[in-house]
Amino acid sequence: MALNYIWIFFFLAAFVVGLFQLIFLGNTEVFPEMVNSTFDMAKTGFEISLGLTGVLTLWLGLMKIGEEGGVVKIFSKLVGPFFNKLFPELHKGHPAYGPMMLNISANMLGLDNAATPLGLKAMDELQKTNHDKDTASNAMIMFLVLNTSGLTILPISVMVFRAQLGAANPSDIFIPILLATFFSTLAGLITVAIYQKINLLNRVIIAYLGGLTLFISGIIYWFSTMPQEQITSISSIASNLILFSIIIAFIALGVRKKINVYETFIEGAKDGFKIAIKIIPFLIAILVAIGVFRASGAMEMLIESIRSIFIFMGIDTAFIEALPTALMKPLSGSGARGMMVDAMHTYGADSFVGRVASTVQGATDTTFYIIAVYFGSVGVKKTRYAVTCGLIADFTGIIAAILMAYLFFA
Repeated sequence: MALNYIWIFFFLAAFVVGLFQLIFLGNTEVFPEMVNSTFDMAKTGFEISLGLTGVLTLWLGLMKIGEEGGVVKIFSKLVGPFFNKLFPELHKGHPAYGPMMLNISANMLGLDNAATPLGLKAMDELQKTNHDKDTASNAMIMFLVLNTSGLTILPISVMVFRAQLGAANPSDIFIPILLATFFSTLAGLITVAIYQKINLLNRVIIAYLGGLTLFISGIIYWFSTMPQEQITSISSIASNLILFSIIIAFIALGVRKKINVYETFIEGAKDGFKIAIKIIPFLIAILVAIGVFRASGAMEMLIESIRSIFIFMGIDTAFIEALPTALMKPLSGSGARGMMVDAMHTYGADSFVGRVASTVQGATDTTFYIIAVYFGSVGVKKTRYAVTCGLIADFTGIIAAILMAYLFFA
């Protein structure tokens, strides 16, 4: 629903700004440029979607090997003790624990297709023990915010788009996204814990959060002591080494489970082609709307208005062109993806703007969409403070993504 209004807004705003330019500024080229942009962006959307086929096929095949090899269950066991403390109102062995942990683990690995059904199953189990069926329970809100904060280890979709749009090293945003999404999740978790009066000083919680925070802080401090060229070099080597190690680990788990690794890869890879074809109309729709919005001059007006505010505040404005991705992210995943693609298409995948947009895209998830789907699936109408906590997590993730982009790429 949000994307429907956004799509209409882009066209109406473009029309109004176009009329203003034609009548008051005498720009007779504005409407021809807007019409030409519809054809250009439709062509671009198709070419990008078609080009995604190979990379998506590869990664979804590898993800299927990892899934069948039991990597999701391994992650579930690792976070199990932590989860028990975050959901004090659920008794041990509650049927929601299984799908919740599997959902979070699948999201961390970028397995969106597997994560959503598991998340809906978890919400159904949580609703069974919810005393007020119209109102979100504490456990539901904690689970939702952990989803919307978007903790991601493998930002596959972002890397795939970067590869298609010509990035020299598509995985160079791997570590920046990992750091940014950690802060997003941490902010969301702490905010919900404060609302729900969960004891964050519990030994288990401190062990998990404290350990991760020290580790992440150490990485940031280590990188902050290096010159920019060395940061880029080490980040690139580390990102690719980690990613290839994960591929080898997935294959090793498949061999250990005695599955047919090759056939499992083929099974998962088939979904890559289906998904690439499936997203063609969605990507074209949003790219055409953004293209018209940009050609009319409305995008430039929006960006320059925001830029003037940051200049007044004395803040560097090199990231401003990537802000449309950040503004769209809580509202629409497809819209944010379109903004990210537009930023890379306009400024270059390896430009600072392209990298900021990519990092922002991977730092959080789509708050309003997730809340609408997950709560809607069980008939919950009163979301209480879920939106507030989700947006705090989003805001933190966006700020962290911009700061990480400055640290790694400025």
